[in-house]
Amino acid sequence: MAGLELLSDQGYRLDGRKATELRKVQARMGVFAQADGSAYIEQGNTKALAVVYGPHEMRGSRNRTLHDRAVINCQYSMATFSTAERKRRPHGDRKSTEMSLHLKQTFEAAVMTQLYPRSQIDIYVKVLQADGGNYSVCVNAATLAIIDAGIPMRDYVCACTVGFVDETPLADLCFAEESGSSLALALLPRGGQIALLQMDAQLHQDHLEALMDAAMTACKGVSKVLDEVVRRHLQEVSVLTGE
Repeated sequence: MAGLELLSDQGYRLDGRKATELRKVQARMGVFAQADGSAYIEQGNTKALAVVYGPHEMRGSRNRTLHDRAVINCQYSMATFSTAERKRRPHGDRKSTEMSLHLKQTFEAAVMTQLYPRSQIDIYVKVLQADGGNYSVCVNAATLAIIDAGIPMRDYVCACTVGFVDETPLADLCFAEESGSSLALALLPRGGQIALLQMDAQLHQDHLEALMDAAMTACKGVSKVLDEVVRRHLQEVSVLTGE
């Protein structure tokens, strides 16, 4: 991104946001009747869909069965049209496998799997349009889908990607801003428990504390947005069912 000013002298970013300002979030729950839970989210220009099946009996190899809790299975993929460059392998490549593992680790820290021994919970997320923060947006979509499925969690799992530009922490990065050092954080905001911390580039230790503070604050901001989405969905369901 040589020659592109990511942060103006007045403190504004490419899309007009302030340094700590989140992208606009629009989300819906219960978008697929066939799944146990589902959600669609737009965070800026990044759009993702999540569906959840389960808890259900273990499928495939019985060797994976856990007798004291449920197994969480995650699959991450990107639509072939999600980026300007057409993807030949929208899932199954190394990046998708890595992201699937990160999602699995994230939700193992939040879902109350001990309530469903010898069971399996499947979480599928697909990025429909990519413009930065893919992992974080998928976490937020999957959180809504799990809540829609009625699966108990210890807390919301809220994720955000942050980075540094000109010694200034930026929250909720778009694609153009991800070119430098960035950090993705998945947080259970009420207790401050970190579900996953991921860094894709080297970061000076002097910057880590400021970046972590920005990420924690951003995740707590995301949690308020997700909570509003859940409350609005419950109101809509109550009206439809006459409760």
